[in-house]
Amino acid sequence: MEDSRNSTVSAHRHLPTDPELRVKALEEILVRKGLVEPAALDAIVDMYQNRIGPRNGARVVARAWSDPEFRNALLADASAAIAGMGHAGRQGEHITAVENTPDTHNIVVCTLCSCYPWPLLGIPPGWYKSDEYRARAVREPRKVLAEFGVTLPREKAVRVWDSSAEMRYIVIPERPSGSTGMDEEALAGLVTRDSMIGTGLAMEPQR
Repeated sequence: MEDSRNSTVSAHRHLPTDPELRVKALEEILVRKGLVEPAALDAIVDMYQNRIGPRNGARVVARAWSDPEFRNALLADASAAIAGMGHAGRQGEHITAVENTPDTHNIVVCTLCSCYPWPLLGIPPGWYKSDEYRARAVREPRKVLAEFGVTLPREKAVRVWDSSAEMRYIVIPERPSGSTGMDEEALAGLVTRDSMIGTGLAMEPQR
């Protein structure tokens, strides 16, 4: 799918095995036997999904914003640049970084399964794995983005990247205005999980 505003990059060769049904069945057995509490499981998932996991990716983005040499290395070979920061592991061996610019907005989807850079972003959100998102992000990305609260000018191109078992993606969001002079730690606090998928924008710094 290629036109002047929307394009899809696909690298799927096969459907990987999907353990979700087995994990769900195991979870139900553990809960039924009283070995785990659903609330405790939810808290653990929330911690890795929204707090610990995305922080690694946020640090990568913050360094790219503040260090032009690292940014260039990240765009040239993201896997090596990210590994150099100590963020590597299963589901993150092969990473490509794509950069949002004033002319182009990037969004990531996995059309066949739920391939996702776990070492950078943590646990994938439920909507990322949903059939609706996987289909509509390719077919009508602007509408999907608007539903996430991201309304782009018509002249800005949207590029859709199809994550796969061979290659996963991280979006480098545009650096927000008003962030000049902030150190990397403060900049990382502006980076959200969704902004690194492309379904959100980096937060504006508090005045």
